[in-house]
Amino acid sequence: MSLPVPPAKAVVSLSGGMDSAVCAALAARDYDAYAVHFSYGQRTEAKELASARTVANKLGFKDFLHLKIDLFRRIGGSALTDTSIAVPEAPAGEQIGAEIPVTYVPFRNAHFLSAAVSWAEVLGAKKILIGAVEQDSSGYPDCRPAYYEAFQQLIRMGTKEGDIEVATPLIHMRKKEIVALGLELGAPLDLTWSCYSGEEVACGVCESCVLRLRAFEEAGSKDRIPYADVS
Repeated sequence: MSLPVPPAKAVVSLSGGMDSAVCAALAARDYDAYAVHFSYGQRTEAKELASARTVANKLGFKDFLHLKIDLFRRIGGSALTDTSIAVPEAPAGEQIGAEIPVTYVPFRNAHFLSAAVSWAEVLGAKKILIGAVEQDSSGYPDCRPAYYEAFQQLIRMGTKEGDIEVATPLIHMRKKEIVALGLELGAPLDLTWSCYSGEEVACGVCESCVLRLRAFEEAGSKDRIPYADVS
């Protein structure tokens, strides 16, 4: 009798946010999943770490690699890492994502992906999942499909075997579709955190909160994380 073939391994860039949790649920369903999480001096660093850990535990991940990097805080230039730059409220009556906002962290996802690729090589994982979303997003340039196509070429040229694949399963989805998929998969959305500024309660007015609240409403569901009273 032949022995059962163990599941393939996948590394998930797990931020603790809603999109990455849905990616994590997909990975946990299809692979032996390993989470990598980055603390990079962001305002909600402690809350995001706690959320990522609980999501990974809930989904039965094999390991959780917490990496702490200081370069984004030292470089600055983003409202997420530089306290001298205020986190703006979502623009009223304007399309979110029309311009690159001050919450963009310069070239952040390249650093995240590079570490994920390094760990994947050591683990023997052939898949990396990241919850990048182009539609219904803040308009970050490192969330565009062309960005990941270019990074895939870098992996092909710069790794031992060149066969690690970066998957962005949510990149063309609307936020309401991501919520619906998360509910279908049983992703622990109530454990996730999306707010750019609050750690005890979500502010409800930053772009990330507004996109999230809108997505739950359009998906016909209630978001169960706590929000500040902004009425």
